[in-house]
Amino acid sequence: MAGNWKMNCDNEEAKELADGVTAHAGQVEGALVILCPPATALTTVQSSIANSAIKLGGQNMFWEEDGAFTGELSAKMLLSCGCEYVIIGHSERRGRFGTMDEADADDLAAVFGDTDATVNRKIKSALAAGLKPIACCGELLAERQAGRTDEVVEAQVRAMFDGVSASDAEKMIVAYEPVWAIGTGEVCDADEADRVCGMIRATVADVYSQDLADGMQVLYGGSVKPDNVDGLMAKPDIDGGLVGGASLKADSFAALIESAAQSAQ
Repeated sequence: MAGNWKMNCDNEEAKELADGVTAHAGQVEGALVILCPPATALTTVQSSIANSAIKLGGQNMFWEEDGAFTGELSAKMLLSCGCEYVIIGHSERRGRFGTMDEADADDLAAVFGDTDATVNRKIKSALAAGLKPIACCGELLAERQAGRTDEVVEAQVRAMFDGVSASDAEKMIVAYEPVWAIGTGEVCDADEADRVCGMIRATVADVYSQDLADGMQVLYGGSVKPDNVDGLMAKPDIDGGLVGGASLKADSFAALIESAAQSAQ
């Protein structure tokens, strides 16, 4: 279960939240727990989780090791803060927002603007440095309504693994996040979420092997909450969640972690 805090929590708030998650679920067996705070709070959170089984992740990175790239973070920098994981290609980093008006969406796409090609470059850079990518894919509402969900998601998955060796692919996590269900309160029907996650796994099997695909963790992200998590975690092709809003409260995130641990038994 990965908690993406997005642009929330200053250092004091991050410490309080990380301490709370650690107290609630720091030693839960059967569930991988990853906290992805904003970059300014990485070292603070690392200190809070140091004596627990919880892992630390970044929310984004750039593919170069260093250089004149104002405002960017490299894999080396994330590693120095204690990160083992990094989210790559989140829909918001791709400039794909489900709840923005047209003008804002255009501006945000210009500011963020990750593409399949840049996502692939970031994944390769992360793997080369020793970070484990949580690689994201998902469709917009208009794409779903046009019947293009499988086409869009499969293309994103094939692009993210382009040129990635099987031994490196084994280290990756894939997260399916239908854009229209992120931060909207809407959740993809559990059966449909499982179907798409199964399609992702089948695509990985086609690129590599069935054994590799069966061993890969495929997460669902999109308004995962305590009141719907059990139904999602019960599905065979959903291994966990990439959680936004519900990860900002220790008790609600702990409930999600417990559900994931129980489903893994």
